[in-house]
Amino acid sequence: MLSRDALVGLAGQWYLTRRYRPAGTTSESSGRAMVGSLLAAVVISAFLAGCATAPSASGQLVTETFMLPATDPSIRLHVRNKRLAGQEHFSPERIVLFVHGATYPSSTGFDIDLPGGSWMDYVARRGFDTYFVDVRGYGGSTRPATMNQPAANNPPFADTKDAIRDVSVAVDFILKRRGVEKINLVGWSWGTALMGGYTAENNLKVNKLVLYAPLWTLKSPPPISGSGNYRAVQRDPARSRGLRGIPKEREEEISPTAWFDKWWVGNLASDPDGAKQNPPVVRAPNGVIKDIVEFWGKGLPTWEPANVRVPTLLILAEWDQDTPPYMAQEVFSRLVNAPYRRLEMLSEGTHAIALEKNRTHIMQQVQNFLEETRR
Repeated sequence: MLSRDALVGLAGQWYLTRRYRPAGTTSESSGRAMVGSLLAAVVISAFLAGCATAPSASGQLVTETFMLPATDPSIRLHVRNKRLAGQEHFSPERIVLFVHGATYPSSTGFDIDLPGGSWMDYVARRGFDTYFVDVRGYGGSTRPATMNQPAANNPPFADTKDAIRDVSVAVDFILKRRGVEKINLVGWSWGTALMGGYTAENNLKVNKLVLYAPLWTLKSPPPISGSGNYRAVQRDPARSRGLRGIPKEREEEISPTAWFDKWWVGNLASDPDGAKQNPPVVRAPNGVIKDIVEFWGKGLPTWEPANVRVPTLLILAEWDQDTPPYMAQEVFSRLVNAPYRRLEMLSEGTHAIALEKNRTHIMQQVQNFLEETRR
């Protein structure tokens, strides 16, 4: 099927070739041509109005929030949905679920209004039904009471297995809500182990898989550490970590302080209890640290890429030091049963390129992958 832009172009060419006829054309034929042009325009306009990519009359986005019961009765999972007003029906290829990484919630990774706009808004304005989920202990999802006690008093929680179960709850909710059999999945950093691990076990529920800054087995010490139930992250260490890999003289250009501060305020807002501490902190579960020690740090992956049987995009930036390029290359080499796979490296960005100067590059490349059709 022709794209919306292609149809518009053809309509314009058709109209012009008939509107401006050579000298000698009769007024009657010119009149018929003009009427035909107008009719064609009406028909094409009506067709475009029904296309999934056509925006609503208002162009406004609808935002809904859900608190889903997890597989554990005491846990509720925070899910946000954005879509164009007036759209309620979506095909599987136009639904996407995002999930965060090891430390910060999905809201500040995918729905923060930095220059270029929120990533979720960008996708929704393309006619997609967009969702994110916060794993237990992150963002708006349930934070167990143990997170209000000293971290050393309790063991780590929210490991990769638990997080995949939370992703599964969100996927099943969306499938039922929209009456579809599969959706697209996008994961960032640790979230790639969640989305990759989920897909490897549930290929029939996944249309396409996007792994942004893929995590794999480690060859050097991890960028995060901690012991006990959770870890508390302060602003300055978070800023220093985010600048790793950027040439010193270009730090403010690539990752403006004002952008970082807006992002940091968003993270504090997602953890009101942590924000009340002095200094303010963002608390994150240490289940991921446990898995680093028991699995990735020992060369043992938590999922098998060979079990993925859906189209897959791996994408990262050149200065990523949290999940260096070798990780994406190793995952790519193991995706031997994906119908097609792609590995893209973007220039001038770090592990958090979606929060930096070149953030629209990754948004556009992921969107191109989601929208393309291949036989």
